Amino acid sequence: MARIEVEDLVVLEGDEEELQVGRHADVGRALLDTPVSEVMRRGRPVTVTPDVPVARAVELMVKRKVSAVMVVEGRRPRRLAGIFTERDFLVRSATVRGLGRIPVGKVMTPAPEALRPADGVAYALNRMALGRFRHVPVVTPDGAPTGMLTPRDLVDFIVELCPEETLNLPPEPGLAHHPEREGA
Repeated sequence: MARIEVEDLVVLEGDEEELQVGRHADVGRALLDTPVSEVMRRGRPVTVTPDVPVARAVELMVKRKVSAVMVVEGRRPRRLAGIFTERDFLVRSATVRGLGRIPVGKVMTPAPEALRPADGVAYALNRMALGRFRHVPVVTPDGAPTGMLTPRDLVDFIVELCPEETLNLPPEPGLAHHPEREGA
């Protein structure tokens, strides 16, 4: 059997140095520069009017596989009036009898904070962290809903920014080896 020397091995692209977090992207800059419209899932926003019964709103959430609906009022263009989330339903279901028959407008979160499509992802993270909420409606300058930014959208974006650091992990956290750099 022939003996292979280390010097004879070909270094594959990507194997030439120790993995460094964010070496392929300036994550902070990407969070500031990437508009939320590029991160949120495509498709028509899921909306209801304030007079829709809570049961119908929940049915729509289940059917469309979303955890929140935007409540809109007005003719065209419809304007964002509120948001109704799973959390709203859970919190109010313990205290309100006949919740399913009540109009969603009575139990929604009114006038939620919203972003514009061109706003950076960092602003969405800021709103979510400081406001302690999981959904950020995205609206046009005149208040018409264009979409909803969700935690799933943000996780997918961060994984896209740092694929090596998030997708190439050992099966268990304890198996990860993070040697200190020389001189550190």
